[in-house]
Amino acid sequence: MKKFFLFSVVLIVVIIVSFKLSKDDEFVVSEDYYDTIRKITIHAIPEDILADKSDSIKSIYAAFGNHEIWVDAENREDLIVQIEKSKHEGLNPQDFNINKIFQLEVRLDSLTLDEKLAYDILLTQTYDKLCNQYYRGKLNPDEVYENWDLFDKPLSMANHLKAAISSKKIASSIKNLLPNHPIYTSLKEALVLIDKMPESNFDSINKSLKIKYNDTLKVVKEIKKRLVYWKDLNEKHTNYSNIYDSSMLEAVKKFQERHGLLADGVIGYGTIKALNYNVATRRSQILANLERWRWFSRDFGEQYLLINLPEYSLYFIKNQDTLATHKIVCGKPKRMTPILDSKLSNFVFNPTWTVPPTIIKEDLSVEAAANRSYFTRNRILIYNAKNNIVSPSNWNPAKATSYRYVQNHGYNNSLGVVKFNFPNHHSVYLHDTNHRDFFDLSFRALSSGCVRVQNPVDLAKKILIKQDNERWANGNEIDTIIKKNKAPYYIKIKEPTYVHLLYWTSWLNDAGFQFRDDMYDLDKKLYDKLRS
Repeated sequence: MKKFFLFSVVLIVVIIVSFKLSKDDEFVVSEDYYDTIRKITIHAIPEDILADKSDSIKSIYAAFGNHEIWVDAENREDLIVQIEKSKHEGLNPQDFNINKIFQLEVRLDSLTLDEKLAYDILLTQTYDKLCNQYYRGKLNPDEVYENWDLFDKPLSMANHLKAAISSKKIASSIKNLLPNHPIYTSLKEALVLIDKMPESNFDSINKSLKIKYNDTLKVVKEIKKRLVYWKDLNEKHTNYSNIYDSSMLEAVKKFQERHGLLADGVIGYGTIKALNYNVATRRSQILANLERWRWFSRDFGEQYLLINLPEYSLYFIKNQDTLATHKIVCGKPKRMTPILDSKLSNFVFNPTWTVPPTIIKEDLSVEAAANRSYFTRNRILIYNAKNNIVSPSNWNPAKATSYRYVQNHGYNNSLGVVKFNFPNHHSVYLHDTNHRDFFDLSFRALSSGCVRVQNPVDLAKKILIKQDNERWANGNEIDTIIKKNKAPYYIKIKEPTYVHLLYWTSWLNDAGFQFRDDMYDLDKKLYDKLRS
């Protein structure tokens, strides 16, 4: 009896341990089985074949009971077609084993069982790779750029493929992972158009030149050729002389508009810089932008602020309708604004400004050391470690970073009259500014990292219009708060409003190719990594 009891205990322990191992995703040994509907044998995948495969591939096969997946010709054909179409996304079908898959598919009936199982795994690996590159991009943005902080995009590949196989919707399961934003669609169209253009080998034009209407210069003829090439100038009505004539003037303005430049017809540094780009460089720029868009979130939310840094523009969008557009000023190239996703938390009207460490080190300490009136002139109070106010005369420039500096609120405060807060790891926010004249400039990468918004109070009112039983709807109460100019006034934002600080330098619209200055030099860096 004791022996039987002991045996029973041992048996229970063995069962529990075996159950735990299976629960811990240990390999489950499967057997071949006959599918009565398809009238074929579905083969099991031996453990040793999957042993060196990635965790993702093992997880996928576990979801299929460690059996063959690609037994239906329709599913295989759909995958092959989607691999071929990856070129329309700016990707290379050769990266997805297209030639090898073609060869194996053609002689499928003559393959040995081991070869068929290896082919099945190859198809699964290819599907996994293609889906991930469509959904997350070919490269990891964190390995390409600094200051990149987008929302995570989880994807259970095992469940995704299982649903696609059972419904025979392989094609849509792949295509639906791509961005559906109009900008991404326009970039694909731009790639098709630019691939049809002949090669261009333009010699560089001297960027120090300044050419105006009616000027006569030898280089004018060369500029006309480039304007014709980019279809800003009609070749049939072009006089290839050295005179900057009226038809060229209109073409130059069109070219300038397409590049986000001041369309005044004066050919200066920015215009010549844009004219010097050849078609190969512009194509690489389109490819880089396609990749970045695959990194971006698929769902921006029902209500959100979409900010394109190179375009210096902010769009307030609700239910896919653009309710407002505002000019912005963003970070200098040496203090670039981060690319990030977040959600607005509150508005601060009449904000004070605490000077950030970078500005203390690089700006404040230098200017204040030269002239202590810097503090009174800018209405900045100095606080020591004990939170006591220090007079400018007692301020020690050698210990400048040990103090806290706070600028009083007001219309001429560095943050202006309103600040938009949202959580992020970079301590950036949107705000008004005391340099409102900057919005008249073409190049507006001028801040220390935060984003300045033109007419931000108007934007805040639009966001708050339905909140708190429409308390803020007419805007009068907000105007009164600002006018009183008292202590900072906080309003929590209750309707989810997302913030997307993004970066794209190219797209296509009715006016043709749109290009913006890559002020942070992100395009070439990305394209070089895509090629390597």
